[in-house]
Amino acid sequence: MASNIDERRHPVIARINGLFGVRGELKVFSYSRPRQQIFSYNPWLIKRGSSWIERKVVAGKSRGRVLTVLLEGIEDREQARQLMGVDIAIYRDQLPPLPDGEFYWCDLIGLDVINRAGVALGKVIEVKETGANDVLVVQQGQQSILMPFVIGAIVQEVDMEQGRMQVDWDPEYL
Repeated sequence: MASNIDERRHPVIARINGLFGVRGELKVFSYSRPRQQIFSYNPWLIKRGSSWIERKVVAGKSRGRVLTVLLEGIEDREQARQLMGVDIAIYRDQLPPLPDGEFYWCDLIGLDVINRAGVALGKVIEVKETGANDVLVVQQGQQSILMPFVIGAIVQEVDMEQGRMQVDWDPEYL
């Protein structure tokens, strides 16, 4: 089943980043915490061009630092090779509900970003994990701003109802 879906409403949980063996198993880089959480979601949505294809997870395994998965319909290494580098998403209703005041990264995409003085800095287009601090990618015209995603120090408020995020950020940092 292929479909066009809104990526904000269908969170990307992993990326296919390698092949494992000859039977069509894939290595995946998980964005979930803990990493193995991705195996609890079924089915997965695999990005193919501008469409998404639903695939059932047949088997998933943690092999030390490597996660491998066997997907329905992928039966050999050549079929698996065609999926190298593609994103894996899930349906929004597969995510567990969060307590009030918490949100998933995909919820931040599209929020307007303003600083404490009310200056519009752009829209969140991506959230990246960097190791030390997660980073917001804020698009303003043709320019991207990389901003540490640190609640309290940088991010002052996330207002999902108003579709905006208030930050302590000087426009001179642009």
